[in-house]
Amino acid sequence: MSISIPGRVVVFDYGEVISMSPSEHDTLALLGAAEQEAGRFWPVYWHHRDALDSGSIRVVEYWQRVAADLGASWDLPTIQRLWAIDFRGWITVEPGTVQLIDELRQGGTRLALLSNAGFDFGDAFRNAPFSYGFEKVFVSAEMGLLKPDPEIYRRAAEGLGIELAEMVFVDNKVANVESATALGVTGHVFTSVKGLRTFLESLAQES
Repeated sequence: MSISIPGRVVVFDYGEVISMSPSEHDTLALLGAAEQEAGRFWPVYWHHRDALDSGSIRVVEYWQRVAADLGASWDLPTIQRLWAIDFRGWITVEPGTVQLIDELRQGGTRLALLSNAGFDFGDAFRNAPFSYGFEKVFVSAEMGLLKPDPEIYRRAAEGLGIELAEMVFVDNKVANVESATALGVTGHVFTSVKGLRTFLESLAQES
């Protein structure tokens, strides 16, 4: 089975579109390694994430900032363990989305990735099986930009050699999709694999 959408490039977000949410096992493992309660840990974890994903800080500094806000002191081996657990939590993918990606590839549809992520995910994304057939992998830290900044979509379109109207963008966050569609991009807010399939197949029928 294949899905062909000629004249368009389908650009996927990664987190909770291609990836699954971190499992309960991984979230509990992260809390255990940090020796923190969930109510204290997660707000600090997310508070510093934009700095990591924008490329303004690297992994070690990110975890040092999290530790400082929690009143903790983590040595480098502990930071390595926290990073490894966290990375593992985000690297598991949704099979249904990957199946759709492969159907698009088989149909000759151009594909790319645009993800808010730190430098550490760049090579992992580019070498992961799910990105087989992707023309470009755009990682926010490498661009010095974060979705939903409109400039990040302009830069992605430029990198793909297309007009914004030729881009189809899939993301699980409404704000990111709305920012893209305001520029003329065709957008879809991901809520389920079934909904994404319906959206993509409708575009294929229009082509």
